[in-house]
Amino acid sequence: MHEEIEAKLKVDSLDAVEQKLRERTAAFLRKTVQTDIYFDTADRRLTRSDECLRLRSETIGRRARLILAYKGPKQQDDYKKRAEIELEVSDAGATELLLTALGYHKALAFNKKRRLWRLHDCEVALDELPLVGAFVEIEGPDSRAILHVQEILGLSHVSHTRDSYASLIDAELSRLGREPREVYLEEKGSRQQG
Repeated sequence: MHEEIEAKLKVDSLDAVEQKLRERTAAFLRKTVQTDIYFDTADRRLTRSDECLRLRSETIGRRARLILAYKGPKQQDDYKKRAEIELEVSDAGATELLLTALGYHKALAFNKKRRLWRLHDCEVALDELPLVGAFVEIEGPDSRAILHVQEILGLSHVSHTRDSYASLIDAELSRLGREPREVYLEEKGSRQQG
């Protein structure tokens, strides 16, 4: 199990941030589309206790990966900090059946486009999500490293949110009164749901 420490920053546009990353000769790692399915109990025990159980399908070029993750409750910190356990699985259908047999059901699903960079000791994700817009996530070894990268990128003035993408999208779906709890960015050759 490792500890995830990150700053999540809501931005109007990712272009200026990407330009700063290029100017600082940050290493571009990859472009991905991630589709996340969140599971919970019927009484929303995981959501109420600030935990999550997620099955992620990640497409990098033509390669797809499936990752099952558990995230513990957020800890008190200046940034979003929580325990995280991830393992790669090979069969999404069998994994969903296993989770259902254990008493979990599909509670929320959405996708996002991510461009991932490395700057100093941090990973910088430029994320586009349905309903909630553009975000920059800076994940690093500690708060000081994250703050340093935030300053380099000219984002010192941007306050960070400790809310997860799942909670932000879930709140927006509730506000809109939308069911089912699924929403996707439109991809070329596919249709948007939700």
